[in-house]
Amino acid sequence: MALRFSTPLTFSAVSSVSLRKSLRFCKAFSHNQTTQTRIQIHELVLEVKERLEKEHPDLPVGKNGRNDEDMILWFLKDRKFHVEDAISKLTKAIKWRQDFGVSELTDKSVMGIRTTGKAYVHDFPDVNGRPVLVVVASKHFPAKQDTLESEKLCVFLIETALSRLPPGKEDILGVFDLRGFSTENGDIGFLMFMISVFYTYYPRRLGQVLFVDAPFVFQPIWQLVKPLLKSYASLVRFCSADTVRKEYFTDETVPDAFRE
Repeated sequence: MALRFSTPLTFSAVSSVSLRKSLRFCKAFSHNQTTQTRIQIHELVLEVKERLEKEHPDLPVGKNGRNDEDMILWFLKDRKFHVEDAISKLTKAIKWRQDFGVSELTDKSVMGIRTTGKAYVHDFPDVNGRPVLVVVASKHFPAKQDTLESEKLCVFLIETALSRLPPGKEDILGVFDLRGFSTENGDIGFLMFMISVFYTYYPRRLGQVLFVDAPFVFQPIWQLVKPLLKSYASLVRFCSADTVRKEYFTDETVPDAFRE
């Protein structure tokens, strides 16, 4: 799966006037929005919606489809309200969801791999109100577990976490429990899959990533992956289980695996 961590602006496709408009909308959106600004932003959403209907009529409709205005707005925000970039990235995301069968993933369909306990969505949010996706790296065995099933579990849990977003919250917390991690748990391919999925198909949905009690053997993997993340590497924090307990949860909401 090809990784792409930046979308260069093509000035042959977009005039400087259009670019200035996109930047102005982006700046306005980040501050208190006026009624006029909201109208202009909605017009951009409708423009993308109409373009997708005209240029990609084969794409599905409905939730997470080409006419989902919430999804369109999210990708516009991700692409700084640049219409061409938003259409390009959104089209890929919708096609991927269709090809991967995201809407067909259910608790039952991933039950087999889920029983390994290597990943789950925690029952409680963190202290910032974010849904929490926990990965237990010591239970991931790429040589023994089916790669596609692991990928399906990953996407199913991302979808589950996002479905639990409370009003006003837009991203989730990822907790990678690296206690007991060894070389047989290492899986560069799966890490690259996760990076690609979050960047390309769920942009800006991962608010922070905690690498908990990372052992020395994890460092070579991190040195390989870190350059691929570019600016997104700033989302990663190496910390201890004690930090997770004290800074991200209360005594009542901390995951059982992190209780003293």
